[in-house]
Amino acid sequence: MNSLPGCTACSCWLFPEENMGKDAFRCVECNEQAAELHRDYSNGILKITICDSCQKPVDRYIEYDPVIILIDAILCKTQAFRHILFNASLNIHWKLCVFCLLCEAYLRWSLLHGSEPSSDPADIIRYTKEWEFYGMFGLAALELSAFCGSVLWFLWVAVGRLRGGTVELSLLLRALLLSSYGKVLLIPAVIWEHDYSPLCLGLIKLFVLTSNCQAIRVILNSSRRLPLMAVSVGLLSETCVAQACKKLLWSIQDGLRFE
Repeated sequence: MNSLPGCTACSCWLFPEENMGKDAFRCVECNEQAAELHRDYSNGILKITICDSCQKPVDRYIEYDPVIILIDAILCKTQAFRHILFNASLNIHWKLCVFCLLCEAYLRWSLLHGSEPSSDPADIIRYTKEWEFYGMFGLAALELSAFCGSVLWFLWVAVGRLRGGTVELSLLLRALLLSSYGKVLLIPAVIWEHDYSPLCLGLIKLFVLTSNCQAIRVILNSSRRLPLMAVSVGLLSETCVAQACKKLLWSIQDGLRFE
């Protein structure tokens, strides 16, 4: 077993056994359950628990800096996702969800007014007072709800009904929200606007969907095909909702013009 040096410098969420009420954790290497991640000996010495199945540390990330964990998560490493979803006490998924929705709403709002010429400096203040931003936030929330709802429904049918397995919908929803952190990159893409912005936005969308697939795969411990199918169903549902909202908005605008 490996000792944990400099434990006082680690943040509290790196030692989730002190913060989480779980009876079992997961080995980041083989996905087997473990009763503990580390053992606390006298004189403040902490040692990582070794997995009985693969004979490797249950979770080596508890002694890593959060930046390294984030880099591995960006690289979509399975071990990093298991640490975050199973062994870390990260209960920020709803806050992260709201922040990502704000980022996406700001992106749509900026694209809506970005092509309009403005000679009055007060236009920016006027735009911030308009309800269009809140409408964009509501639309983004509706599309996210359609995406997550469709993914959860598909997995519930595919795994729970057809295969007779158990599906923890709350854990899957948490995984989907946490793995959507890539939407934060929308803000820099808008601020540093250039000719390749559409390509950057497309790559960000692809990265978010890839992270969603990896999160589902880690939760279900399945092959890549099932998460890919689930995310495809969610993306299709999200696109349909977006198109339906656009058509509804156009019909309302046409009705107001005729009046």
